[in-house]
Amino acid sequence: KSANPQWREQFDFHYFSDRKDMLDIEVWRKDNKKHEELLGTCQVDITALPMKQTNCLELPLEKHPGSLLMLVDVAPCTGVSISDLCVCPLGDPSERQQISQRYSLRNSFRDIKDIGFLQVKVLKAVDLLAADFSGKSDPFCVLELGNDSLQTHTVYKNLNPEWNKVFTFPIKDIHDVLEVTVFDEDGDKPPDFLGKVAIPLLSV
Repeated sequence: KSANPQWREQFDFHYFSDRKDMLDIEVWRKDNKKHEELLGTCQVDITALPMKQTNCLELPLEKHPGSLLMLVDVAPCTGVSISDLCVCPLGDPSERQQISQRYSLRNSFRDIKDIGFLQVKVLKAVDLLAADFSGKSDPFCVLELGNDSLQTHTVYKNLNPEWNKVFTFPIKDIHDVLEVTVFDEDGDKPPDFLGKVAIPLLSV
């Protein structure tokens, strides 16, 4: 019930060089659980923004009245990575020793925000649901930890996909839960849900 809403929400997106450079934003109005109406869209060209500073943007909504006020920081991606199994970041014994020293009891209070990091190897899925008429699916896997989200590539026409990717997340809260969701890619339509598992960090 507001024409001037304030959300004050922060979102972290991991921007890699192989992704598109435009940040797409949509503003929606919700009457009830069933009815939604698009109030406007706008775009931010990430490549045009200065690095390592807070950019205050007032973006007019396209083809609709109103504007969106937001703060955007573009910074080098630290602590988050996607790699192949053959170049696993924890595979080097000397690196493992450095990490052990970094998070030893003696260094616990050196950086309070640096709790640690989580490394997940997504190998494969088995006996997935067939989402297409052909009896196959086009599965990809999304990993979410807090407000960090990374995903695998899509393996087409396969119910037993192998991804063999290594994902590394910085841990901001030891009480977070790692959520791993498998979707079926469906062209321009929203992906179909194929399954999900939730793993509390305290259980690892």
